[in-house]
Amino acid sequence: MSPASQTNGSPGGRKIVRQPPIGPTFQTERNATIPKVPARKRRKFDPHAFLATIGEGRKSVLFRRKQAIFAQGDAADAVFYIQTGKVKLTVVSKTGKEATIGIVGDGEFFGEGSLAGQTLRMNSASAMTDCAVLRIDKLAMMGALHREHEFSDLFVAYLLSRNIRYEEDLVDQLFNSSEKRLARILLLLAHFGKEGKPETVVPKISQEMLAEMIGTTRSRVSFFMNRFRELGFIHYNGGLQVHSSLLNIVLHD
Repeated sequence: MSPASQTNGSPGGRKIVRQPPIGPTFQTERNATIPKVPARKRRKFDPHAFLATIGEGRKSVLFRRKQAIFAQGDAADAVFYIQTGKVKLTVVSKTGKEATIGIVGDGEFFGEGSLAGQTLRMNSASAMTDCAVLRIDKLAMMGALHREHEFSDLFVAYLLSRNIRYEEDLVDQLFNSSEKRLARILLLLAHFGKEGKPETVVPKISQEMLAEMIGTTRSRVSFFMNRFRELGFIHYNGGLQVHSSLLNIVLHD
């Protein structure tokens, strides 16, 4: 007799039929497998593609040589990324004296002070060469940094390298001679120590600008530049070409 028709000893010997369960049945065999729902793949983010394309809060802007990008005192509402070209950063004192505080090039950011609470620009930026610059609105930049770990890692690494550069500049000003400071600036402008061969420094960079950057006079810069050329450390060929041998000046005690 099947279990469905067994009696349960109730009065009158009535048969109680057990109904099959309502709803779907499940396999209970030991070797049964339950199909797995594939996990959703996280969208892959490429920080370099982000910095090479336009999108929400990002637009590419072209600047001609010597054209102003922003001025000291302007609203600090965006960060800029240089796709191609070089940009000069300057500051003007209350008495009207201007000083060059940095030159940034391909693959570098500037204007990042807007992310640290600056409401007004503390310096000015102008194109030293024809430039292609990606302008990233402050809110778009902060959103990307919060969402995308790859992008925030890249940006933090850049900020750390910039901070190290500032510390090295300070040590250079405090302890090194103007000749060594000039040699170091030329090597930095030539991207010495980075991947690839040293590149030609910005064409037509003035000796006045170099003097501002190292804190000396134009006449001293002219004297050292002539000396570097006589020693074969630099030469002019459609622009200032810097050789790695100039490192000897920096390392010499």
